Amino acid sequence: MAARSKARKRALDLLFESEQRGLPTLELLAERQSLGEHPVPEYAADLVRGVSSNRERIDELISWNLVDWTLERMPAVDRNVLRIGVYELLWADGVPDAVAISEAVALVEDLSTDASPSFVNGVLARIKADKPTTALDRDPSVDAQPSLDPADDEADDDLDPDNEADDDLDPDNRAAAEDPESHSEPAPRPQG
Repeated sequence: MAARSKARKRALDLLFESEQRGLPTLELLAERQSLGEHPVPEYAADLVRGVSSNRERIDELISWNLVDWTLERMPAVDRNVLRIGVYELLWADGVPDAVAISEAVALVEDLSTDASPSFVNGVLARIKADKPTTALDRDPSVDAQPSLDPADDEADDDLDPDNEADDDLDPDNRAAAEDPESHSEPAPRPQG
């Protein structure tokens, strides 16, 4: 079994145990890492932290893509495998979508019911299909940070309709400057 496959299995063990015992996931992870009896690979810890920090959104996405099921009704193994799969599909860097889905299917083939592989595959395939339109939670402060690049300030000034420097433009160029969608050159002035 490959290292990442083992890490996914270890992450599943931790998520499953946390849910079954009613323990906070990140506290259980910290405890397991400190004991060192059963090592927690770094990728497993990344998965557990990622699922934990995005769990509300992950569960929402899973629930939206269930047919005739609820998140609470499905087997706990399937639920936690889906959480790992959704996290890898949408947030984990460097994991191809097909790998995230096939690894999730492989986990439930070994650990869950006979119907679980096709069920997990179907849910993750629907989430993957919606991936381009899925709004992920972003920290709004990231987008609000001022740029440190002076060129960005100059570019913003060029498009600012209140910028007094625009008053120096002739009418044809002013129209182009005020319309950022305009990609055409201004018409040449008649010679006269």
